[in-house]
Order: sequence, then C-alpha cells, then structure tokens
Amino acid sequence: MGKIIAIANQKGGVGKTTTSINLAAALGVLEKKTLIVDADPQANATSGVGFDPRNVRTSIYECIINQVEPKDIVLHTQSPNLDILPAHIDLVGAEIEMINLPNRERMMRMALNKIKDDYDFIIVDCSPSLGLITVNALTAADSVIVPVQCEYFALEGLGKLLNTIKIVQSRLNQDLDIEGMLLTMYDQRLRLANQVVEEVKMHFQQLVFDTIIHRNTRLGEAPSHGETIISHDASSSGSVNYLNLAREILQKNDMTRISEKDKIVEEYNGES
Repeated sequence: MGKIIAIANQKGGVGKTTTSINLAAALGVLEKKTLIVDADPQANATSGVGFDPRNVRTSIYECIINQVEPKDIVLHTQSPNLDILPAHIDLVGAEIEMINLPNRERMMRMALNKIKDDYDFIIVDCSPSLGLITVNALTAADSVIVPVQCEYFALEGLGKLLNTIKIVQSRLNQDLDIEGMLLTMYDQRLRLANQVVEEVKMHFQQLVFDTIIHRNTRLGEAPSHGETIISHDASSSGSVNYLNLAREILQKNDMTRISEKDKIVEEYNGES
C-alpha cells in the first residue's frame, strides 16, 4: 500500500508546488511509482508537469464532489513512474459545495483510498490556506512535509499550521505524522538564511530534514517549460537537492539501504 504525503503550509511562495513536483519526479527516477495530486485551484502542479489546466476536462474536483473514479482521471507524465491527478479552477468552489456533505473532511481520503495500492507514494500539493480542501488532504495523508522558506518571517504562521495538524490528528486522522520540515530557497551567502536554518533546527530538531533546497534559477525555469527539474537540468543543484530529499525519505521509511558513501554528495557552487 502506498504512502500519502501532503505538502502543506498556509504561507504562499514557500516552495510547496516546486517540492511536490520535483520530489515526486525524484521518487519516480528512484523507481518508485508516484502520483501527484494537485489539490490547489491554481493548478500549478498540473501545468508544472506539462499539462494545460484549461484543457483538463475532469479533475480532483470531480473525484471529491461527484465521486468520479480517480483512476479514470489520472494522467501519465513524460517523467518515469510519475502520474498526476490534475486540478482546474473549479476546485475553488469545492469547499462551498462540500459544506453540507456528510463526511466532508474525508472526501479526498475516500477518493485516494481507491488508488492507494497502485502507487508507492502519493504526493498531495496543498493550496496556501488552511481551508477544507487542505484539511481533506491532511485527513487523507499518512504524513505531512512542511516547506519553510529560509527568509524573514519563516516561522510566522507555523504555529497555526501545527495547531491545525494537531486538530486533524485528534479528530480526523490519528495516524497523521509530520514527515519533516523542509528548508527551501536557501542562499548560503546570506547571513539571514543561515540564521533561519539555525533557528528552525533549534525549534524542531529531529523533525528537520538534513537536505536543504538551495535557491536555484533552474528550479524557477523548469515550470515554464512544463518540466520537472530532473528533466530540465539533471545536473543542477536543484535536481541534486530533490534527489537527496527523495533518498532521505526512502531511508526514513526503511525503503532503501543506501549507505552514506553512496549518497549524492552535494557541492553547492552558487546558482546553476
């Protein structure tokens, strides 16, 4: 049975979609069958893997609201072992339509449970909010990754997110774990970035991933080409970062026995 990981933070611009796309692609390259679930009405994960959301006829919205079978909606990407359950703008109205539905917080779980056995990992890209769709994603998930930007106010709002996770754990999904806090957009030349890294590690200790995602121009370019960073530039520091993150997650879940000497050694020499 596959593991469902939600990528969540109510702050925008912290790297949720970038992480969803590229972590999923890295897991696929490492021969793990992976599905991205685009749970954001902006549909950036959908466009980021090469599909025009305007041409998407059926999406995660139909799975949640109309109980359409998710296997009939899944699209195959050009990346190895990587599929996507796409989104479109109709998802904006889903929260209003779900208000009077029974088990409204569990609609996504019921949908994803139908295809959970078909994948090793299901990565859910959440919208920058703590609304009903994000609560659905956390209720469906086995764990959550929280991207934290290495900039000022990095910890702002994290308390509210962690409180939401605790509420979900206590009322809706007692098995939900925090997979880890992921530091993103790191520039080692900036003193502030290094201070944020130290502060996050001090507050959250073992919950923080060893892998840090560096600020990298190639990561910004890749979505405009409808490509993952591995397809766009496999030698870039962004590609290396996400491959290392995927390996770290596999090791954490006892799905690999890669030794430290075999792990990709990251040599960061500025932006690629």
